[in-house]
Amino acid sequence: MTKDLISEQRGQTIWVTFNRPEARNALTFGMYDELARICESVGDDSSVRAMIIIGAGGKAFAAGTDMSQFRAFETPKDALDYEDEINRVLTAVEQCRVPTVAAIHGACTGGGASIAAACDIRIASQPLKFGFPIARTLGNCLNAANLARLTELLGAGRVREMIFTARLLGADEALACGLISEVLPDERALLERAEALADRLAGMAPLTLEATKEAMRRNRAAIFVEDSDLITLCYMSEDFKHGIEAFLSRSKPEWSGR
Repeated sequence: MTKDLISEQRGQTIWVTFNRPEARNALTFGMYDELARICESVGDDSSVRAMIIIGAGGKAFAAGTDMSQFRAFETPKDALDYEDEINRVLTAVEQCRVPTVAAIHGACTGGGASIAAACDIRIASQPLKFGFPIARTLGNCLNAANLARLTELLGAGRVREMIFTARLLGADEALACGLISEVLPDERALLERAEALADRLAGMAPLTLEATKEAMRRNRAAIFVEDSDLITLCYMSEDFKHGIEAFLSRSKPEWSGR
């Protein structure tokens, strides 16, 4: 276990905490890998009946991938390997044997939003800000499987509008469109509700939940889309390299379309 991602079993529930509050819980490659490992290991432990994922620090669930890691990208393989890894992690979350609850407080963007979208149930506190501001910040793209997951949740039109405008959804809008199932007034109430929800899920027939999760995942996974050319187009562009440096220097990028 990395100190940046903490897991703790409380009763029949595994609590997973993104623990980089100084970076608004921006996700390192190690954190992604550890999350996948935890989700996969749950299958061997019959004492676990639910999982809750939260962010530490009181400001963010997770503010996307730590962008400094993208500076090392030099070839199309770097980009394709990264998106393959994201797919592996999100699939591990979806295939986790037990129901997963994302308890979202504050910023939930980029990779953090993808993880939340892969969970079975999402609840949030009033300060929620959910979205993928990549058209404003980095100039990269989401892979096709990730977009399919979001489209299933939000509908194609809303996903396009959200990504094209780099707009973040607030709690009330997220509730209205079905992204989250409940809005709580603050973080304390959110965590209490997450615990109560996990306790309820732990009392349900586990095979019913497991079969439902997997059947719904297979429905979407049955459609395979080739997207390596689109990933390469964005990640190997001059705009992407410029976007990384502009974001890290807190300046506004000037897009060239190259």
